[in-house]
Amino acid sequence: MRVFMVGALLSSLGVFAQSPDRAWQDSLQAYWDHINMEYRDADHSPLLPEARTHFVELERFAPDTQFRIKASFKAKAGKAFEMTTTTDRKPMYEAVGVLRFKILGRKEKLTVYRNIDLSKRPEYVNHLFIPFTDLTNGSLTYGGGRYIDLQGPLGKEVELDFNRAYNPYCAYGGRYSCPIPPLENHLEVHVEAGVKAYDH
Repeated sequence: MRVFMVGALLSSLGVFAQSPDRAWQDSLQAYWDHINMEYRDADHSPLLPEARTHFVELERFAPDTQFRIKASFKAKAGKAFEMTTTTDRKPMYEAVGVLRFKILGRKEKLTVYRNIDLSKRPEYVNHLFIPFTDLTNGSLTYGGGRYIDLQGPLGKEVELDFNRAYNPYCAYGGRYSCPIPPLENHLEVHVEAGVKAYDH
C-alpha cells in the first residue's frame, strides 16, 4: 500500500511539474482575448465586413511550453534600412540586436527590429518587432510568415514566446501593407504555436 501511495504521489508531482504555469496561461489567454476583441471591432479589425459578422476567435495552436523559450540577447545596432513589404511602401527599420536560442533541438537565431518612425510616438518608444518564417508557413500557418512583439529595453536574457505569434493583417484579406520577414529570420523548424492560418 505504501509503495502504491508513493508511486501515486510521484506521479501527481510529475503531472504538476509538467503543467504550464497558471499565471503564464492566464496572461496568454488575456493576450488573445484582447486580439479577438479588436478583430470583432469594426474600427480596429482587419477582417472584411462579411467575415467579421461571423467571427468568434482566431484559430490557434494549444498553448505549448516548449515554444516558450529563454533566449540570450546581444545588442547590436544596425544601419537604418527599408524593409520590404507586400506593397511599394518601404518603412524604415533598424536592427537592435540578435536573439539566440534552442528550439526543438536546433540552435536558431532571430534579429530584433525597431520601426524608426513608429518609435517616435510615445506609446511605441520601446516597441520591438520580430517578423519570422518557419516550416509551417503555407500549410498550418500563413504563407507570409508571422510576427512577435517585444517591449524593450531588452536584457541579456529574454523570454521569447511563440505562443504569442500573430499574423500580419495581410493574412485576412483587404488592402494592407505588411512587412515581409527578412531571410535572416527564417527558422528551420515547425513552430506549431501561436495563431494558425486564417480560413477564408
